[in-house]
Amino acid sequence: MKKNISIILLLMACFALQLISAQKKYNQLSDYVDPNIGTAHSRWFFYTPGAVPFGLAKLGPSTNAHLGNAQGWEATGYDHRENSIEGFACLHEFQVGGIVVAPSVGTLQIIPGSLENNDEGYRSSFDRKDEHATSGYYSVLLKDYNIKAELTATKRVGFQRYTFPKSSQSHIIFDIGNRQGESGAVKDAKVTINKNGSVEGYVITTPEYVKKYQEGAEVAMYFYAVLDKKPAAYGVFNKKDRKAGEKEIAGEGSGAYFTFTTKENEAITVKIGLSFTSVANAKLNLDAEAKKLTFDKAKKQSLAVWNEYLGRISVEGKNETDKIKFYTGLYHALLGRGLGSDVNGAYPMNNGKVGQIPVNDKGVPEYNYYNSDAIWGGFWNLTQLWALAYPEYYADWVQAQLLVYKDAGWLGDGIASSKYVSGVGTNFTGLAIASAYNSGIKNYDVDVAYAAALKNELEWRSRIEGAGKMDVQQFVERGYSPQIDDIGFNTTIQGSGFSASHTLEYSYSAYAVAQFAKALGKKDDYNQLIKLSNGWKLLYDNETKFIRPKYANGNFVSNFDPSQPWRGFQEGNAWQYTFYVPHAVDELVATLGKDTFNERLEKIFEISQKNVFGGGTKIDAFAGLSGYYNHGNQPNLHISWLFNYSGKPYLTQKWVHAICDEFYGTEGIHGYGYGQDEDQGQLGAWYVMSSIGLFDVKGLTDINPSFQVSSPLFDKVSVKLPASTGRKPFTIEVSNNEKANVYLQDVSLNGKNMDKLSIGLNDIAKGGTLKMSVGAEPNKKRTE
Repeated sequence: MKKNISIILLLMACFALQLISAQKKYNQLSDYVDPNIGTAHSRWFFYTPGAVPFGLAKLGPSTNAHLGNAQGWEATGYDHRENSIEGFACLHEFQVGGIVVAPSVGTLQIIPGSLENNDEGYRSSFDRKDEHATSGYYSVLLKDYNIKAELTATKRVGFQRYTFPKSSQSHIIFDIGNRQGESGAVKDAKVTINKNGSVEGYVITTPEYVKKYQEGAEVAMYFYAVLDKKPAAYGVFNKKDRKAGEKEIAGEGSGAYFTFTTKENEAITVKIGLSFTSVANAKLNLDAEAKKLTFDKAKKQSLAVWNEYLGRISVEGKNETDKIKFYTGLYHALLGRGLGSDVNGAYPMNNGKVGQIPVNDKGVPEYNYYNSDAIWGGFWNLTQLWALAYPEYYADWVQAQLLVYKDAGWLGDGIASSKYVSGVGTNFTGLAIASAYNSGIKNYDVDVAYAAALKNELEWRSRIEGAGKMDVQQFVERGYSPQIDDIGFNTTIQGSGFSASHTLEYSYSAYAVAQFAKALGKKDDYNQLIKLSNGWKLLYDNETKFIRPKYANGNFVSNFDPSQPWRGFQEGNAWQYTFYVPHAVDELVATLGKDTFNERLEKIFEISQKNVFGGGTKIDAFAGLSGYYNHGNQPNLHISWLFNYSGKPYLTQKWVHAICDEFYGTEGIHGYGYGQDEDQGQLGAWYVMSSIGLFDVKGLTDINPSFQVSSPLFDKVSVKLPASTGRKPFTIEVSNNEKANVYLQDVSLNGKNMDKLSIGLNDIAKGGTLKMSVGAEPNKKRTE
C-alpha cells in the first residue's frame, strides 16, 4: 500500500511539474514563436532567430549557406532536413549575407566542409532536441565540439556566446571572404586584427539579382568585433593558406582565427557591430548600442522588444496551435525588410557612395533606411499589417524607397543596400506608397512621393531594368502589354513573356496611383491612370471566360491552356490570374456573371483543398503553379476573400478558416505549405490578417480605405499601438467561438449593427469594439 501511495505521489508530482512547465512555456508572447516552423527548403532570410524587429543584425545558424545559389532565389542557409551546422552568419537579408563566426575545439579548421563529411571543416553535427529558437534568441549544442552556441542581437549589433569545454585548442574563426546564401560571388574582402584585440573588415559581393538588374553594382558589408577574452594565439587565413601570428589579409576567402585555453564551461562572447557603409560606422553602431551590454542583458532587451512588437496585436483563444501559427507568422512579418542605415543616419547610396539622412537637434536621424525584397504581392499581407499596427515602420519604408528614387531617379521594386534587385521585373512600390498616403501615413515629402509613383506608372524613357516594367510604354499606349512567346522569362520595350500578368498588375497599380492623384487634386493624371486601370478588360476572352494573353496585332494567343504557367503569366496561370482584378471586383463579377464567378471560385477551393491549397506535399516553392489555386505564391492570395463581393461572404469565412488550418502547419517541413516561398513575411502576414478577420482585397489603395470583415480564429483580438502613433485601442470580441463555428451571424461596431462586412481603417484607428457572434451554419441572409 505504501508503495502504491509512493507511486501515486510520484505521478502527482510529475503531473504538477508538467503543469508548471506548460504554464511557463507560454508566459510571454515570444514563447509562441517557433522559427523552426517551415525551415525545410526555406529562403536565406527566413531563419534568423538572433534579431530584433526590422533589425540590421540578423543572426542564425547555417547548414548549407556556403553553397550559395545559382539564380539568387533558391532555398539556402538553414534546412530542417540537415543535421550539421557550418557557422553563424550575422547578416541575412534579401541578396545580402555574410560575416560568419564559428567556434571549434581541436585541430583548427578554416573551411566549413561538406554536409556529407563534417571532418572536412569546422562544421559540427547537432540534435534538434539540443536546439532552442525564439524571436530574439537562439542556442544549440555543437555535438562534435561539446560547445554551446548562443545568438542574440540589438538593431545593428550581433552577439555570439560560446561555452567551451576544457581545452587548450578552443577556436573562434571569422570566415568573412566567402559566399553566403544569396550574397553572390565575393569580389573582395579584408580582415584586420587590431592592436587592442578587436577584429574588423569587410566583404564585397555581387549578388545574382544585382548583376541582372544593375550590372556592375556591388554590395559591401562591414564589421567591427570585440571578444571578451584575450587569445593565446591568433592568425589570418585565405582559402587554405593559414598565416599564424599575422594580423591582416585581403582577397576572396579572407578570415581570422583566435585560439584560447578554456576551462570547463567557460564562455566567450563576441560582439559584432555591422554596417553597410564603413568599418568606422560598424564600430560606431557597436559603441552606441552595445558597448556596455552583456550577452544576457542583450538577450533580455531583445525579448522585451519582441514582446512589445508582438503585443501590438494580441489574440486570446482556446487553441494553442493557432496562437503558435499567429505569433510565428507575425514574427516573420516583423523580421524581414531590415534596417540598412547607421545610428548616425549614414546609409548606402545606389551609386556606392555614403548618403546622410537628416538628423534632429539631438543628432538622431529623422527616419531610417531599410532594405527590401520586391513588394510583389505585399499589398495582400505586409502593407496591410504595417498600416494597421506598425505605421511608423511603413513611413520609414516609404522614406527608404524615396532615398533610392532621389539618388538614382527611379523607384526600386526591391533594394539590397540601395541596389536595384527587382526579382520579378515589375514594380509595385508606387502602389505601396499610394496605399500609405491613403492610409493616413504622410510624414514624408508627399510631392516627391507622388512624382516617384506617377513616374513609375507612366514613364518609359531611359527607364532602367532595375526599375522593372520595361514594357510599360506598351501598356500606356495600347492599354495592355503584348505577348512575345519566344522571349522566355524576359521583358522588353516591345512586350513580355508575362504579358497578361503584367497587364493585370499595371492595371491595379494604375488604379492605386489614380487614387493618390485624386486625393491630391491631380485631375488630368487621375483621368489617365483610371483609364489605364481598365487594361484588364482588353485581355478578357469572353469565349473561354479567362484572362488570355494577346499579341501586338490584337489577336489572342493560340493553343491557349488556362492551366499553363509561365506563358503570359508569371509564377501562375489563367485560372489563378483571371481573378487578379482587385481594384474592380464588382466589374469582374459582372463580366463573368455572378453564378459563373461563384461556381468557378468555389470549385477552385474544393479541388485545391485536396492539394493543401498549393503544391500538395511536394517540397518545392513552385509546386502549385499549374494548379487552380496556389497559396504558396503571391498572385492569388486575395481570392478567398472575393466571395464578399459576390453575395456569398460565408464562403470567404469557410475557406479562409480552411486555409489557415490546413495550409499552415507547425512543423519543419509543413510550415508555410510544404517548402513554399515565404518572401520576407508575406505568408506569415497573410495568416495574421486573415486569422483576425480583417483583409482588404484592394490593398488599402482606396481613399479612406477599409477592411473586409470575416470571422476570426480567436475569441478576442486586441490592437494596441504606442500613444505616439495617435491610435486608440481597438478590440474584436467573438462569442460562441469554436473550430466548427466559422460562420458570422451578427456583427456590431461600438454597439451599432453592421449591414456591410466592412470597416474603415480610420474607424479602427479611432478605437472601439467590433463584436461578432459565430455559428456552425452559414448566415445566407448576409450577402455583403
